[in-house]
This record gives sequence, structure tokens and C-alpha cells, in this order.
Amino acid sequence: MASVPAVLRSEWTKIRTVSSTTWTLVSALVVTVAMGAALSALLKSTFDDLSPEEQLTFDPTFISFSGMILGQLAMVVFGVLVVGTEYSSGMIRTSLAAVPQRATFIFSKITVATALALAVGMATSFLTFFLGQALLGEHRTTIGADNVLRAVVGGGLYMGLIALFSMGVATMLRSSMLSLGILMPFFFLVSQILASVPKAKTVARYFPDQAGSKIMQVVPDAMGSDKAPYGPWGGLGIMVIWAAVALLGGYLVLKKRDA
Repeated sequence: MASVPAVLRSEWTKIRTVSSTTWTLVSALVVTVAMGAALSALLKSTFDDLSPEEQLTFDPTFISFSGMILGQLAMVVFGVLVVGTEYSSGMIRTSLAAVPQRATFIFSKITVATALALAVGMATSFLTFFLGQALLGEHRTTIGADNVLRAVVGGGLYMGLIALFSMGVATMLRSSMLSLGILMPFFFLVSQILASVPKAKTVARYFPDQAGSKIMQVVPDAMGSDKAPYGPWGGLGIMVIWAAVALLGGYLVLKKRDA
């Protein structure tokens, strides 16, 4: 029977020695920071062109997180690869032979990967915020302003939960290609489009990305957006439920099906 510390060390070795997972985390940080900085600089130069309502509800914190829409896709790839690589390489058979306790195996893998995703997510969130505020000039806010620290910490939690949710989905589907083929269009296209359709937005606001992103808002109706029927922590809670359901589904599939 494999001990939990030994399995955790094994999973850490797997993740850090696979270049694809390392580079996806680097990409998540770079893309999020770069896009957030670019849009913050753009908003500073075009602030006077905004409508009076948009100026009144301007949320400098949320603007600095504009790059999250692309950064979260890198986190999706990371989460999928952490699990999917085991199946695509055939390593899953060796892993389960070494650790026959499937709950120990999958949750050790998820624990290590989530801790790494959260660390990168927090670093990305704080770096994105401070650089974005520097570029916003006179329109910036400070980390000590009301609810700003909550939003910045929430940004890191959001990135970690995106990776966690993706790991659950990949465990259920047992395929990197299939998982990416579903998750990438869902987060990048389907969720964004449905959130803009009047009759569909009522449902779309409960999607994991739409609900979870509310934690990064300081102004509830920022830039003229619709108010959600839940608060920042309520939205993050909805995202936690999505992640928990995906993980439960992944565990049940792993437990009942052969590798």
C-alpha cells in the first residue's frame, strides 16, 4: 500500500518533469499579465470616450483582470494535461499498478496540481493588478481600497478553480483531445456568447466562469454590466460546486472503469 506522502512526491515529480505542463503555467501568467496591461493602458487613453454611465461604474480592478479570458484557457490546458497525459501515454496503467488505491492516486495528483495552479494564479493575480493599476494612471485604485484585496485574492482562486474543474472533466473523459475539444470552445465561445444573449444569460450566469469571475469585481455593475443574483463569494461558491461535481464524476469513472 503506497503512502500518501510518497504518492504526493511522485505526482510532483511527474508534473515538474513534463515540459508541457510547465509551459502552460508560464503561458497563463504571461498572457494574463500582458493582456491586462495592454487593456489597462488602452482604457487610460480612451477613458474620456466612455459613456457617463461607464465612467461612473468604472472598475479599475476588474479592468486589470481583462487578460483573464485568455489566461484561464492556459489553466484549462494545464488541468487537462495533468490528467490526460496519463492516458495518452499509457502511464495510467503503471500509475495504478504502483498505487492501486484509486482515491489516493487521483486526489494526490489533484492536490499537487491544484496547489501549483493556485500558487501561479496568486502570483499572476497580484502582478496583473499592480501593473494594471500603474498603467491606469489617475484612474487607478489601491490594494487597500474597499474590496480590492478580496478581488485580487479571488483572481488567484479563480485560476486555481478553473484548473481544478478541468482536471475533473479530463478524469471523466479520459482523453486530452476530447476534454480540450469541449472545454476550450465552452469557455472561449459558448459561455461568452450565451452571456450576451438576453434569453440565455439567465442560465449562462451560473456557468463556472461567469459565476466565478464575479469575485474579481469591486463594482457590482461595472461598465454597465448586469447585476447578478449573487454576490462575489456566492459566485465563487457556484464555481466551487462545479469543480466538486466534476471531481466526483471523475473519481467515480476512475473507480468503476478499467485503465
